[in-house]
Amino acid sequence: MKVTLLSIIVADQDRALAMYRDTLGFVLKDDLATGPPGAPRWITLESPEVPGGTRISLEPNAFPFVAEYQKALKNNGVPLTAFAVVDIDAEHARLTEAGVAFKSPPSAGGDGAPRMAVFDDQCGNWIMLYEEKADG
Repeated sequence: MKVTLLSIIVADQDRALAMYRDTLGFVLKDDLATGPPGAPRWITLESPEVPGGTRISLEPNAFPFVAEYQKALKNNGVPLTAFAVVDIDAEHARLTEAGVAFKSPPSAGGDGAPRMAVFDDQCGNWIMLYEEKADG
């Protein structure tokens, strides 16, 4: 068994697509209509660092229980998911320059915990970045 699709709950698919593609740098794989104009779309993206790897699906929070779950996570400071980066300081600087709001600078890490930072994806979620050194 392997993970091939990760759902990110979003309040607005167009805004989320702009954030995840244009700001974060994920590559658009699918943007398909699933109904009449204005209906939610099937939008998936993947990391340019892992072509053919796990995709992100931008899932609308259209059901009330999904919107409440998303709101509860955000209000309690809980990240919806996490992404690994090789250099958290460089990524923090790049995203800050692009206007992304972080809760705080990257943590120091230690005692087995990686360095990490949490940002607001502007789509209703906290997202964690954590540093994962490249192999070699």
